[in-house]
Amino acid sequence: MDEQAGAWLFFGALALALLFWLVAALRASPYTVVQSLAFFVDFLLTRLLWSADAPACLPIPAGQGVVIVSNHRSSVDPFFVQLSARRPVHWMVADEYCRHPFFGPFLRFTQAIPTRRGGADMASTKLAIRLVREGGAVGMFPEGRINMTDAPMLPVRPGAVLVALRARALILPCWIEGSPYDRVPWSPFFMSAQVQVRFGQPIDLSDHFSAVRDRNALAELTKTVIREVLRLGGHDDIAPQLAGRRWMPAAEVIAADMAASRRRKK
Repeated sequence: MDEQAGAWLFFGALALALLFWLVAALRASPYTVVQSLAFFVDFLLTRLLWSADAPACLPIPAGQGVVIVSNHRSSVDPFFVQLSARRPVHWMVADEYCRHPFFGPFLRFTQAIPTRRGGADMASTKLAIRLVREGGAVGMFPEGRINMTDAPMLPVRPGAVLVALRARALILPCWIEGSPYDRVPWSPFFMSAQVQVRFGQPIDLSDHFSAVRDRNALAELTKTVIREVLRLGGHDDIAPQLAGRRWMPAAEVIAADMAASRRRKK
């Protein structure tokens, strides 16, 4: 056999081995083929562009329903949680983004749950409860919008606790540090960063399942969950604040937050 034929045989065998490895990896993956490709892109972005440091996996067994509760500093925060999830996470996302001509198709592909701002959205809440009951993972940002202020977290709503109670599931607190963001949703893709992701111990609410209709109990449980999220970020001294049921920030407030964010970056 001449050298050229030997080289072709070697590279052919290598390609075949890689093909078998890829097929085996896809069969063992919790994702579909298309989802696996999306996860690979997620891996490249989070590890190479944003230098993300995240746990290898969630402290929750695969197939067990869970509500992930996190602070919210960037439009790409879900990317960092997905690094550790090893299964699809259904994030509750503002309806206007799900209908956006550019972001909408991507959010539908990732099976995001569209939800209305400014009050309870029973349709999205029921869908989230069903997914968690079926063993899925639902991600929620209780602040309701990206935090561009100096405060560790904005006032929060009790929706995550409500979903966990109705689904009889655990809550997993999460803190994301260093997420890139500069006023517009697509800005992180043009920014580098040093991101850290921390998960706390799962919070068992089984002693409180009967309190699902008690607003005061929901408020106190929400504060308990957010205290743990803040603790993960090193903010043990910060008391969680609750937002009103139909609270929405005025346009002037958002503009002021953006202006303050620009000043801090300078």
